[in-house]
Amino acid sequence: MIIFPAIDIKGGECVRLLKGNFDKITKYNKSPLSQAEEFFNLGFKNIHIVDLDGAIKENPINTNIIKEIGKINKIKVQVGGGIRTLDHVKKLFDLGVDKVILGTAAINNIQFLKNSCNQFKNKIALSIDVRNGYIALSGWKNQTNILATKYSEKFKNINISRIIYTDINKDGTKTGPNLIETINFSNLIKIPTVISGGVASINDIIEIKKNNFKNIEGVIVGKAIYDGNINIKELSKII
Repeated sequence: MIIFPAIDIKGGECVRLLKGNFDKITKYNKSPLSQAEEFFNLGFKNIHIVDLDGAIKENPINTNIIKEIGKINKIKVQVGGGIRTLDHVKKLFDLGVDKVILGTAAINNIQFLKNSCNQFKNKIALSIDVRNGYIALSGWKNQTNILATKYSEKFKNINISRIIYTDINKDGTKTGPNLIETINFSNLIKIPTVISGGVASINDIIEIKKNNFKNIEGVIVGKAIYDGNINIKELSKII
C-alpha cells in the first residue's frame, strides 16, 4: 500500500483547507519544495500535490513549484487542480510529473477522459470528490446531483490508472476516513483506489494496511501530518 503525503499549494505556500472551504485555510511555514524534500528524505517516494490556485482558475498555476519538486531524484508526484485540456496534461508530464489527476473536466466530458487515457497510457488518475455520495466539481464549489456510484458506469471500460476517492465532509477534519464508502466504491469499479479525507492518526493507516483491502492502492495523508497528530518519522517506518 502506498502512503501519499499531501501538499496543497496556494499562493506558493503549503496550506490545508477544512472540507474544501477556502475561507477555512491554514498556512504552514515550510515551502512546498522544502516539505517535498523532507517527505522524500524520510523515505516517501510518492507525493500527492493539489494546485489549489489552478483549481480556482481552471488552469495549472503553480507549475514552477511542481517542476522543482519533480526534479527530486526518483520521486513520483501525482498532481491535480485545474487541468482542463490535453495541453495542460502534457505540460505537467513535461515537468516530470508521474501521474496527472483529472477531475471536473473529465467528469463533464467523458471523451476528454478517454482521450487523455489513450494518449498517456497508465498515467491518468481520476479524482472522485463526493459529499454524501454525490460528486462535487470545480474545486468542490459546484455540488452536483450525480451519484458517484452511478457515474462509475461511464468509466468502467476506460484505462484509468487509479481513482482518488475523497470524502469532502471528512477532508481536513481528522475524524477518520470513510472506509466503508470508499471500499464499496472500489469494489464496484475494480480500479486501484486511493483513500482520501479524514485520516486522523497513524492507527488509521495501520488499520488500512493491515486489512489489505482489495482494490485499495493507497491512502493520502495531509492535515494530520501538518498539525502533528501523526509523527512523520513514525509514519515513514510503516511505508
